[in-house]
Amino acid sequence: ILYFILASKTKSIFLLFKIYYKMDSTKIVEIIAYTLPSLITGAVAYFLFNSYFKDQQNARRWLLQKENQPAILPLRLQAYERLTLLMERINPSQMMVRISPLSDDKTDYQNLVIAQIDQEFEHNLSQQIYVSEECWSVLLTAKNATIQMIRLATQNEKVIDADSLRAFIVSDFLEKPTPSSAALSFIKNEVGQIW
Repeated sequence: ILYFILASKTKSIFLLFKIYYKMDSTKIVEIIAYTLPSLITGAVAYFLFNSYFKDQQNARRWLLQKENQPAILPLRLQAYERLTLLMERINPSQMMVRISPLSDDKTDYQNLVIAQIDQEFEHNLSQQIYVSEECWSVLLTAKNATIQMIRLATQNEKVIDADSLRAFIVSDFLEKPTPSSAALSFIKNEVGQIW
């Protein structure tokens, strides 16, 4: 059976080869004249249908967004409000006033403040689905920068206890902008783009 299949395929290839060489140039031109327009028509039809279906998909996506806009906009604005409140609450100078040290140990106070920052941040983790990825990245960077600044302030030689740490942080952030203020300005810009 295998021999028969191979023999028949070899014969058909041989016949095609034989036919090809027996054709004259007019037959080849005639075949090209019939084949070329149908290939061009097929390619044009493919591109037209492809662009039509893409346009239809974009139109459906736009209608879906337009339909869901009234429901999603209040949720997004609420998320921006909560994240604004988060940035205000983790502002170091405000945290030092709000959080009293439990002891005189500066490291204990540092850990308490950092735990409060982490708790505030974890409480607002679900808001990231309503804001852009870039905005969430800015907020995460502001949180980490604030924690790092508190750790660096604790290591300063001028800081000897929890009260001096509080005073150092408050005075230090009065002179320079806080990471949370940069994040707040980013939030305001992004909310401005919604309108």
